[in-house]
Amino acid sequence: MSSLFLRTLRDNPADAEVPSHQLLVRAGYVRRVAPGVYSWLPLGLKVLRRIEQIVREEMDAIGAQEIQFPALLPREPYEATNRWTEYGPNLFRLKDRKGADYLLGPTHEEMFTAVVKGEYSSYKDYPVMLYQIQNKYRDEARPRAGILRGREFLMKDSYSFDLTDEGLAESYRLHREAYVRIFERLGLEYVIVTATSGAMGGSASEEFLAVAETGEDTFVRSPGGYAANVEAVTTPAPPARPLDGLPAAQAHHTPNTPTIETLVDFLNAAGLGRTFTAADTLKNVLLKTRAPGEKEWTLLGVGVPGDREVDMKRLEAALEPAEVALLDEADFARHPFLVKGYIGPVSLAANGVRFLVDPRVVTGTAWVTGADKPDHHVVDLVAGRDFTPDGTIEAAEVREGDEAPDGSGPLSAARGIEIGHVFQLGRKYADAAQLDALGPDSKPVRITMGSYGIGVSRLVAVVAEQNHDGSGLVWPRAVSPYDVHVVVAGKTEEIAAGAEQLAAGLSDAGLSVLLDDRKASPGVKFADAELVGVPTIVVVGRGLANGVVEVKDRRSGERVEVPVDGAVAHVRDAVSGD
Repeated sequence: MSSLFLRTLRDNPADAEVPSHQLLVRAGYVRRVAPGVYSWLPLGLKVLRRIEQIVREEMDAIGAQEIQFPALLPREPYEATNRWTEYGPNLFRLKDRKGADYLLGPTHEEMFTAVVKGEYSSYKDYPVMLYQIQNKYRDEARPRAGILRGREFLMKDSYSFDLTDEGLAESYRLHREAYVRIFERLGLEYVIVTATSGAMGGSASEEFLAVAETGEDTFVRSPGGYAANVEAVTTPAPPARPLDGLPAAQAHHTPNTPTIETLVDFLNAAGLGRTFTAADTLKNVLLKTRAPGEKEWTLLGVGVPGDREVDMKRLEAALEPAEVALLDEADFARHPFLVKGYIGPVSLAANGVRFLVDPRVVTGTAWVTGADKPDHHVVDLVAGRDFTPDGTIEAAEVREGDEAPDGSGPLSAARGIEIGHVFQLGRKYADAAQLDALGPDSKPVRITMGSYGIGVSRLVAVVAEQNHDGSGLVWPRAVSPYDVHVVVAGKTEEIAAGAEQLAAGLSDAGLSVLLDDRKASPGVKFADAELVGVPTIVVVGRGLANGVVEVKDRRSGERVEVPVDGAVAHVRDAVSGD
């Protein structure tokens, strides 16, 4: 350690909010260069490379072949799939000296498709699986949490190319099982959840989420095994109800009731002969949307039961790749038919505004909603009789206790960090590139694709999130930068020489060793050993005079004194037993 390029810090960096960010900086693993951009110092690079190797081994084991594309890419392939536009401001765009457009690759479906098309032409060439481990670039609006959400990050992306849908299903299965092995080797607590495909397109889509309170993703699960990202939860629609015999819709003067709470209170005090709850009301939220590449915004109304809030992440996922924003005061001023706080579906229909509703709003359901004039609401406005929505949308919040869509029990919510995502892309990119193979009958067969990503650099932070304590990092054996950390806890030449000799013996036994030979106090060395997080710490100190050293398991905190002449064998057995 006297020559290792390392400087530990006693205090957390001011911009670090989550434990992994705080500890990776304090322990000298990474250093910030710019928002969302980090340098990897020697200790951090060792962990990153060990994780990368685990990923590489499991990808090779399923028959995937590693290649490498450039990060600097031309515009044309992304224009062909419309993602030059769809990615919007998340794309790093640049021009060369001749004015040609380039981008820094956020993902490489287009490149993989093009290279396969260029090399393969016969059905005999398929199936094939290719992957790379390479830096990606996305201009995150709010890079945060250190390397958990950065603008430059290391990613493993792989792609399968098959002749049939059955072949794609098999490639998908192989990748899914490889991911399970990778995350189990890393010792992670994770869940596999149903997910949305987003800008990637395709059909089947699952996310691997590491369970962490600091995670940005909310997922839900049921006792019966259902698990999904909240964006992917589907709301079971109740059966339609008959329209016969329902009371006529009636408008009521409801002064000073711009919120659901004030409206319910007013109605229950109005003597209408029944009790109202927020679930009886229809909350209409006005938004504006804009498709990629368009300049003009389009109005959109979204109706959800009044006892639920609109979940913007679910809403954005449902409308992706369109840009979505709430209306501001200027928007309301431009559209006077929108009476803020009293908007109803009738006026939206009359003015050509698209109106999408929660799946619970089915034909025959009666609602209390805005009457499209100040201080007025309409009671018993019936879907399918008094208004007809333009479709449904998953925009309402998912709550703890909601029934799972598959009927497997009530949902509970937790937070997680996305560490992997697998997609059955289908033929979206093959269609754009006209990727065909000549079949046995000499007719073209359109290739079907799968896409499979793992955030390799993010995994360093995720492992740190799940493996730390009040003193510092606690690395699992599989990714630790070293197998053993030897601390020289004394100033005598005998102690220093004994530690050197023990470190050499451990190294000869095939273990990687970090030797703290610095001219620092034992307290500083012990604190740094706890902070750095190597799972086995060997202290060579005053006990050496009695022929013993102390071996500490950083994970359990267990300390044992071991005869110095048996220390190498003891540590070697401890390492090999993990």
